[in-house]
Amino acid sequence: MFKKKIVLWLALFIIVVNFSYLAIAKEKENSIYEELPLLADTITIVQSDYVEEVDPQKLIYGALQGMLSSLDKHSQFMDPDTYKEMKVETKGEFGGLGIVITIKDDLLTIISPIDDTPAYKVGIKAGDKIIKIDGESTKDITLIDAVKKMRGKPGTQCMLTVLREGEQKFLEFTITRAIIKIESIKEAKVIEDKIGYIRLIEFQEKTPEELEKALKQLERKGIESLILDLRNNPGGLLNVAVKVADKFLPENEVIVSTRGRRPEQDIVFKSTSQGAHRDYPLIVLINEGSASASEIVAGAIRDHNRGMLLGHKSFGKGSVQTVIPLSDGSGLRLTTAKYFTPSGICIHDIGIEPDILVDLETKEEEEEKEVLEKKVEVVEELKEEETPPDDQLLRAIELLKQKSITPTKF
Repeated sequence: MFKKKIVLWLALFIIVVNFSYLAIAKEKENSIYEELPLLADTITIVQSDYVEEVDPQKLIYGALQGMLSSLDKHSQFMDPDTYKEMKVETKGEFGGLGIVITIKDDLLTIISPIDDTPAYKVGIKAGDKIIKIDGESTKDITLIDAVKKMRGKPGTQCMLTVLREGEQKFLEFTITRAIIKIESIKEAKVIEDKIGYIRLIEFQEKTPEELEKALKQLERKGIESLILDLRNNPGGLLNVAVKVADKFLPENEVIVSTRGRRPEQDIVFKSTSQGAHRDYPLIVLINEGSASASEIVAGAIRDHNRGMLLGHKSFGKGSVQTVIPLSDGSGLRLTTAKYFTPSGICIHDIGIEPDILVDLETKEEEEEKEVLEKKVEVVEELKEEETPPDDQLLRAIELLKQKSITPTKF
């Protein structure tokens, strides 16, 4: 009798979760339901024979977590607490270390540290592989479990053991947790020679409004060119990326397209703003920490010859996750499509190559290198403006000062 109730409960659950997916072929639906008795049998055995009594909800949540994590490295089941945290995070404030992570090549990988957070300040870098969290191995860890381990009460510490390319041994970082508050626009200023500079560090709900405000401020100051810095920007919301790219393109140009299994997932996003900010030369800075929404913007800018990409190859996250709330306050983050640049390229696990490759030098290389007098002058001006004096930024400034980048006429 207990077994029959479980089968009935699971069948009803799947019907509810998949209510919007009824267009799936009937034979595939039948094959899923045919496998339900196997799941029910397992639950029955665990309930009756496991050495300790098991909370039924914990058992079901565990099954759902395993189901979603088996699909790909980005899909996940979120219990009510995790789902609530996720919603808070997209609004720009949460507790933790200040890093954005993913699973890459079966390793827990840092997409990028968030500016001015505890992780950023201790020297965590994009591309670092987290081998241990507080001394415990991260082998086969899920993203949701990794997040839970690294988040905690502000003021407490978390130790990360990381593998960094080029290093001969593991690096250990002790990081003090803090409330992470993220502002989309880190910097917006005029550097020199009427060159505007905007550092965009994440794509959140308020990003389009904040970017519009920053652009108008710079335009009132008379900028004649712009550097949009998307380095170490891990991305964010798809619709926000579209709105950001929209500000630099003429009307009715393709920004990005998504393609999934179902026709309604095949969507083409086009610009609507009539190119309100397209009148000046544009350089977009990217690096290995630029991912997802950052790559959408960079891809659209380059494919329409609106500007030039400079820096290092981007991360390569080109899949779309849809967040689906469930009845008990939990939720699913499910990969439903992949996105393609206007030229039809899917950059998932590949990344976007910059038009001009400029690698950042290490501190040791900077000490050994003789800096030209002209470059020193530029660095001093940048220091006064609190803008990082790095080679990628300096190269972008040099190109814009030489008028090497001209705006495309639409």
